[in-house]
Amino acid sequence: MKPLLIVFLLLLSPLASAVDTYQLTNPEQQAAYNTLVSELRCLVCQNQTIGDSNAELAADLRRQVYEMLQQGKSKDEILQFMTERYGDFVLYKPPFKAKTGLLWLGPVAFLVVGLLTVFLFVRRKKTIPSAKVEDVEKLAAVRRLLTDKDTENLS
Repeated sequence: MKPLLIVFLLLLSPLASAVDTYQLTNPEQQAAYNTLVSELRCLVCQNQTIGDSNAELAADLRRQVYEMLQQGKSKDEILQFMTERYGDFVLYKPPFKAKTGLLWLGPVAFLVVGLLTVFLFVRRKKTIPSAKVEDVEKLAAVRRLLTDKDTENLS
């Protein structure tokens, strides 16, 4: 029974992750299609390309890319159309602009602030003066008083 179940599940496994792919007759158009579906972000999943996503919107975008390539539009025209319609977020690698500057510079800024904080913390630790002899003597006197009081209370 188990081997039959395993064979059945293995036969169904390709269907579980099936993503429709379109085949174009022109090899240049097929290469452009493959490039575009790997460069455009799925707006539903947000961490997958439209080529990897099973979402309905990703399927619609793949179909739209296919149809635009069939109409003879270039890769740049398709990318321009998608960014005009969905914004720079649809691109998996957005261009550096004023709007996307925070996306590009934010991680670097956090790294610099973190390293600066660590540097200042370590530097401050090194400059803290060690305890003076007077302070050590006062501390020893306080400890003697406390231990004397404790021994008097126990007697």
